[in-house]
Amino acid sequence: MTPEKEEPRSVAGRPAPARSRSQRKTDTLEKLRTEVDLWVASASSDGQAYLVPLSYHWDGARLTLATPRATPTARNLIRAGRARAALGPTRDVVIIEGHVEAIPIGTSPELEEEHARAAGFDPRTLSDEYVYLRITPQEIQAWREDNELKGRYLMRRGEWLD
Repeated sequence: MTPEKEEPRSVAGRPAPARSRSQRKTDTLEKLRTEVDLWVASASSDGQAYLVPLSYHWDGARLTLATPRATPTARNLIRAGRARAALGPTRDVVIIEGHVEAIPIGTSPELEEEHARAAGFDPRTLSDEYVYLRITPQEIQAWREDNELKGRYLMRRGEWLD
């Protein structure tokens, strides 16, 4: 993960004023573009919860992750067809929910190169069978403090809100 930058705070440790939706969108897109890792949540069919950090590639519209196909996370996300992921610290969080598409290794050389460059590792060179999981966001939320909870939704039904 990249080092956390100090977020603006006002005097006496009070939260900075709430950002506009436009500023949150700008900040979120920058975070997606510059961060490397996020937390991915999934659950088995019998309700066993899993939370794992994974590296990702953001292409401007979708996230691409890579994980061994045999892991609970890969099995759960492929079965469910949906994912929930979060990036950033708790006081500058972005939560993404979206559809998941499984892409086998060898299917998309351009995507695989982009992922390797962004994530800092190349699953094509590893002995385990990996799969790419592409998440197309349907909802995105972002907030820093409780004064940003109102208006935290930046995207709904795959469309950015104004």
